[in-house]
Amino acid sequence: MENVVIIGSGPAGLTAAIYAARANLNPVVIEGMQPGGQLTQTSDVENFPGFEDPITGTGLVTAMRKQAERLGVRYMMDEVTGCDFSGETKRLSLMVGDTLETRTVIIATGASARYLGLESEQKLIGKGVSACATCDGAFFKGRPVAVVGGGDTAMEEALYLSRIASHVTVIHRRDEFRASKIMADRVLAAPAIDVRWDSVVEEVLDVAKGEVTGLRLRNVKTQAIDDLPVEGVFMAIGHVPNTAAFDGQLERDDEGYIVTKNTRTSVPGVFAAGDVQDRHYKQAVTAAGTGCMAALEAERFLVTHG
Repeated sequence: MENVVIIGSGPAGLTAAIYAARANLNPVVIEGMQPGGQLTQTSDVENFPGFEDPITGTGLVTAMRKQAERLGVRYMMDEVTGCDFSGETKRLSLMVGDTLETRTVIIATGASARYLGLESEQKLIGKGVSACATCDGAFFKGRPVAVVGGGDTAMEEALYLSRIASHVTVIHRRDEFRASKIMADRVLAAPAIDVRWDSVVEEVLDVAKGEVTGLRLRNVKTQAIDDLPVEGVFMAIGHVPNTAAFDGQLERDDEGYIVTKNTRTSVPGVFAAGDVQDRHYKQAVTAAGTGCMAALEAERFLVTHG
């Protein structure tokens, strides 16, 4: 029987692990199939306190992991596929292992990239369609690409790709970006980037050829249709919380995010931290903060419940 099991190994999960270990709770972290979470897909992190110079997302996660290891945190390379939170003992079904029993759970499974949902897009994922510039950008060196989206993630993807691709076109359905001003200004000033405003993707070309050759765009104001020649397209239109393993066990909102109050979920002894319960901020530093909160709440729960 474990005291606390932390599901997820991004900033929220690792911070929770650090605090739980310092409280002598002997935590175990189930890393999931993407150790480090979404932060490992980020090129340079400039806004995490304590680093004078930018640090890569992978570098930041690695530093957190080493800190947690030094404190005795245990890791399991596995994934939770289901759970039973109906009793005092929480049971987690694992993909590789059997069932793990624990007194408390901290869910820090994060969120996954959202796609447009087009049939042509789905057929070309991995064949020119991606949601991670730092993962796949190198394949498009010297080639034209597009980024779909208008938030900070889209700006970051576009700027990263502008150092690799021959040209980057940002496609946004509105006439101004939702991104922070500093990020938007960088994109608008970049000579290798242009913007197609008021535009949406109707189709990714060309499924018959088995590779991306362009995008069919529609102007939402004029309804005009035209084709944009590109060899790669990167989706940056938001995220979907990774909560499938907890279906029917916890209260979630209309977008699937776990509903929390100070990281406490609708089930006593189960807590949630990071992007899986944060539909607003989605920052590494806020994820880490809620990871700290969840660990403190779990410690308090264990003390008050014997």
